[in-house]
Parts: sequence; C-alpha cells; structure tokens
Amino acid sequence: MGSFQPAPRPEVLPPDAGYEPPPPPTARRPGPSWASAPATYLLVGINCAVFLAMVFKGVSFISPDPERLLHWGADHAGAVLIGHEWWRIVTAMFVHVGVLHLATNMWCLWNLGLLAEPLMGSFGVFAVYILTGAAGNLLSTAINWIRPIHDAAGNVGYPVGAGASGAVFGIAGALIVLLKSPRLPVPPAELKRLRRSVIYFAAINLVIGGSLSFGTSVIGSGIRIDNWAHIGGFTSGLLFAVPMVPRIGSPREQFQERLRIAIGMIVCILILFGFYLSKLPG
Repeated sequence: MGSFQPAPRPEVLPPDAGYEPPPPPTARRPGPSWASAPATYLLVGINCAVFLAMVFKGVSFISPDPERLLHWGADHAGAVLIGHEWWRIVTAMFVHVGVLHLATNMWCLWNLGLLAEPLMGSFGVFAVYILTGAAGNLLSTAINWIRPIHDAAGNVGYPVGAGASGAVFGIAGALIVLLKSPRLPVPPAELKRLRRSVIYFAAINLVIGGSLSFGTSVIGSGIRIDNWAHIGGFTSGLLFAVPMVPRIGSPREQFQERLRIAIGMIVCILILFGFYLSKLPG
C-alpha cells in the first residue's frame, strides 16, 4: 500500500522505501476544507498520527527496520497465515516505511480523495479505502506465501508489506469508473480530462513499480515495490464502482442503495478470498 507500495531478514529491502511516484491528478476546486471532505482528511490524519506515534516510540524516521514495522501492524504472510493475525490486512495500510513513503502516499491520497469524495460521499471514500486496501494486502499476502524469499542458506522468509498505496490505487480505480457517468453535471471535456489523468496516474505507477521490482529481482538489490498490492487495490476499486452511481446527479436513495451493494459485493469477495488463503497448505 501507496504511490508506492521489508522482510523479517535485514537484507530484504523495504518494499517502498525511496520510491517517489509521479503526482496524482488534481481537480480544479475552490479551497477545500475539512467540512467538504471529512473522510479524506480523517484518513490522512490517521496515517500521520500512526507514523508520529511510531517515531515517538523510537522507530526510525527515515528507514524503519522490519521488526519494528511488524510490531506496529505491517503485513507479513507468515504472521497472517501461520500466526492467524488477520488484523494485519487492515492495519498494514496505516503503517509506513519512513517519512518519504508517508509523504508521497498522503499526497496522492489527499488529491484523489478530494476528487472522489463528492462522487461517492464520505462513507464511500472511507469504505473504498479500507476494502480495496484490504484486497491489495490479501493479494500480496497470497503471492508472498506462494513465492517466498529464499536466502543463501535456503531459509524461507516473507517480505513485510506496509503502506496506503493499495488503497490509493483502489480509489483511483473507483474514480475511473465513476468519472465515466453521464449523470455528472460537468462538461464532458473536463470529465474526460480528469478521467484520463487518473488512468495515466495508475498506469504510470504500475509500470514504474513493476519495472523497479523486476530490476531488483534481476540484480539482487534495489527498491522493491509491492505491485501486487497495487494491482489488488486497483482491481477491487474498479469492481467497487461498477454497481455505483455517483452521488452528484443521482437520487439520494439510489446512490445509497448502490453503495450498499458495492460494499456488500467487495466484503463477500474478501471473505471468500480470505477463506481460500486460510486453506492453503503450510
């Protein structure tokens, strides 16, 4: 998670440390305030508060070690599937690998959240952040379990995953669908520009993340990006928005009904996928 997205062994690099993504699209809007986008500000505030608490407790400001990240709730395939610490699927999206990781993820979350909140409401933004972030972490957990890290002695280890980027990609995926709606009282050219910007943002970051991870795997060192968390978040964000209509331009009752359907659909998918993961052979 975000854009974006270390292992219990010190030699494994943090997934997102040192990676600064291209900036997300920004909407033209009059000076935003807390009242206009409370969910976005709340999510940014929670992430910053967790990071400050980590630093206050002695975690490195620049490059936290994997053990400290695990202590604060980062994702780890062994801890989840062997230790049954499923809560990490959620807590990991509020833990960051240093101040640069936090700053880039929060900048993207802030811009995309301010664009998304008028379209899906405050509860919708909070729901899509939690659900798509969880989807990204579950997919990352599955891939890391199937393809673990092997050191020179043949010991098996799993990378530690942390960050909001999977959830940020989820918001981007939902925006791509919602900005296609003809109900929005926005000039078509402006809608097309915004939607194209979000698509470019997601595509560029996925390509950069994949390229960096591939290069790291080839040379054995470098920046490791958790692209599977990004893909899981983005895909679930697209699915989340499919049954929805944007809040702007839709009857309140219809919007709320479609939002409940979207949330219920993703929750069911997460439960089924989590059950599947719990049955994987150890």
